[in-house]
This record gives sequence, structure tokens and C-alpha cells, in this order.
Amino acid sequence: MAKARRERVVRMSVEQPLWRALTAYRVLTMLYAVFLFVFTREKFERPWVAVAFLAVLSLWTLVTLPKVANAASCTKRFLGVDLAVALTGILLTPLADFHAQQVDGSTLPSIWTAGSVLAFAIKGGWRWAAFASSFVAAANIVERGHPSRDTLHNVLLVWVASIAIGYVVEVARASERTLARALEIEAATRERERLARDIHDSVLQVLAMVQRRGAALGGEAAELGRMAGEQEIALRTLVSSGLVPATRASEDAAQGAVVRTVEVDDGDEDGGTGDGRPCDLRSLLAPHAGSRVSFAEPGAPVLLEAAAARELAAAVSAALDNVRRHAGEDAQTWILVEDWPQEVIVTVRDDGPGIPEGRLAQAEGEGRLGVALSIRGRLRDIGGTAELISVPGQGTEVELKVPRGKAGQAR
Repeated sequence: MAKARRERVVRMSVEQPLWRALTAYRVLTMLYAVFLFVFTREKFERPWVAVAFLAVLSLWTLVTLPKVANAASCTKRFLGVDLAVALTGILLTPLADFHAQQVDGSTLPSIWTAGSVLAFAIKGGWRWAAFASSFVAAANIVERGHPSRDTLHNVLLVWVASIAIGYVVEVARASERTLARALEIEAATRERERLARDIHDSVLQVLAMVQRRGAALGGEAAELGRMAGEQEIALRTLVSSGLVPATRASEDAAQGAVVRTVEVDDGDEDGGTGDGRPCDLRSLLAPHAGSRVSFAEPGAPVLLEAAAARELAAAVSAALDNVRRHAGEDAQTWILVEDWPQEVIVTVRDDGPGIPEGRLAQAEGEGRLGVALSIRGRLRDIGGTAELISVPGQGTEVELKVPRGKAGQAR
């Protein structure tokens, strides 16, 4: 049964901690306003006004806590009423305390008012913050009658701070959108790479074989081989043109920073459950042994997570296919499996002519992605590495390393 894969990017809002902080701020400043009145109630000529307002303020704060839990709950109507409550408390201060206009003291809502302005900033950015803080500034100036330097200083501080916080929220949102888009592009690119590997390991290899056999047989078979070669070139071009390296994809999307969770569901190709149970790598590599392929293995099972073992075996198959294609059917090949406590190493070595310098980069540019995707791409997806060493005239060696405990997490 074919393998099924699902990759999903989960976003976490960077502004959610701000809403939680705002919720705590509103409760604490509400308590502060109440205790401030309790300890200074003797200076109020009409304490019943302060008591009535603080009762309304406390009830409003506690009832509307769900409204400041997130951006969706914090509606424009709520923000308008919340700001009205703060402005009413500021303007009622002289009514409760006749001397409030002559003495620079706290208003009835005190610093609770800043929470209302901050809600505007987190919800709508710096423009909304400027709008709300301007009303608060005007209300404070009216309440004082003849504002002093301290009053103007406090008003300016609230105005600047709220606008700065609103601007930071806007920048954070833009960065979150950019990063989320980059992660989506990366996930899509990795899926295209996986499909390209499957195509390379099946369809392209068949077309290449038909081309070679047709050319060798001649006649009508040669024409069939020529057509297969043309289709191979067209398919390679199509596959390579749709691939963008993951790092480049992220950089391109970032030109115009959230937490990512990637989930992958793999069904066992052989009809297994795909539950990640350990698999003996030797059983997957042993069928490659033959007269031209020597297979050396440890005496004990080499256990890897099932998906990682399959990908590693597929990379070995791709390396052997490259040997047959470029070194010839008569090339001798050796497969060595090493089982270490921290990693598993598989080495594929041949006695072919080797790879000329610069040939791999040229092949990748021509759309021949056997090494880039079928070998290095597979190892990268399972958290491993692939190192290719080749000296012209002395053969090629491919060393595949898969760290234990990392293979299942990397995908």
C-alpha cells in the first residue's frame, strides 16, 4: 500500500501573551483603585459618588474579563463602552473630590484607564491607540481645569506609550504572517521534493532504461527509446522547475519571525500500521546483495524507527542505481552497515571511474536530482546526513549517517 504523508503547520499567535497580561493588568489596577479610595476616603466630599463608580468599575472589569481574552472577543463595541467607563470616571473625579482640580492627585479609575487604552493598542495597532489616548488626554485636561506640568507629563506618557505598544503589535503581526507564509512554502517545498524523489526512483529510471535498451536494440526500438528519452527530459524539467530549496523559499517569503508543529502520518508501504515500531535495517538492505554487490552487516539486528529505515534503504537503492548507471553493470559495489550506540552508518562504495569535479552541480542544473533528492534529501528529512566522496579513477563512496532518536523527530 502506498505511503500516505500529511504535513501541517500550526500557528500560535504572538499577541496572545499580551492579552493575558492585559487581563491581569485590568484586575490588579481595579483592586488598586479600590484600595486607593479606601485609604484616602476622608478627603472625598462626596464619597458616595466614588463608591458608586468604583462598584460599577469593579463589576464591569470582572464581567468583561472574557472580552479581553483574545482579539476575536474584544469587539469595537466593547472597546467603545470600556473607554466610556474610563472617561466617565475621570470626569466624575471633581464631583467626588472638590479639590481634585487644584491638587495633582489620582482620578477615580486611576491607572485602570491605561488598560482601556492598551486594549485599543493590542486590538487595532498604533492608530487605534492614538485615538483612545487622545480622548483620555482630553478628559484629564478637562478634569484638571488648569493642567499642571505633571498632568501634561502623565498625559503625554500615556499617549506615547500606547502608540509605541500599538506599533510593536503591528510589527509582530506582520512578522508572524511573513513567517507563517514562509513555513507554509517550506512545507509545500518539502512535499514536492518527496514527490520528486518518488518520480526519480520510478518513472525516470524506467524511461532512462527504455532509452538505453532501445538505442542498443536499434530499429523501431531505437525510435521508442528516443521518444522515452524526450519524455524523460521533459519530466525532469517539470520536476526540477517546481522545486525551490527550503531555505531559499523561506528567505523569498520573508522579503516583503510563532511556533511551528509538523505532524506526519506515514502508512507502511508493506501494509503495516506505520506506528513507528523499530525495524531491522538489515532485512531491507540484504536483497541488494549479489555477485556484484557485497553486503557486510553486524551480527545483531540494526533497529531503526520504521520510516527512517525505509528512507535510509531507499537512499541506498538510489546510490546503487547511480553505480549501475554511471559505473556500468560490471562495477563492483560494497555495502557496509555499522551500528553504533548514537548513530547508524551505511557506506556504499564502488570501484567505478568516479565522478568528475563539478559534475554533481551540473547534473542538478540539468534536472538530474538523484543525489540531491533521492539521497541527500531523504537523509535530511530523517535528521541524517549524506556525504559523497569521489576521486576520478578511484571510485565513489557514499556515507549515510542517521542519528538515533532524531530520525523520528526530524520528519
